[in-house]
Amino acid sequence: MKIKKCKSCGIYTLKDACPSCGGQTVFPHPPKFSPLDPYGKYRRALKKQAGKA
Repeated sequence: MKIKKCKSCGIYTLKDACPSCGGQTVFPHPPKFSPLDPYGKYRRALKKQAGKA
């Protein structure tokens, strides 16, 4: 099991929904880096596009 963090209140839990506020939980760690990342080109393009908007 992986620990998750609530987006809204910041509480750590193992559940999909926060027991405190009922908000959505996400994994607090970034994805592992790989130099052979097949989707890196798309993520960089999306990040660049979001910066302009």
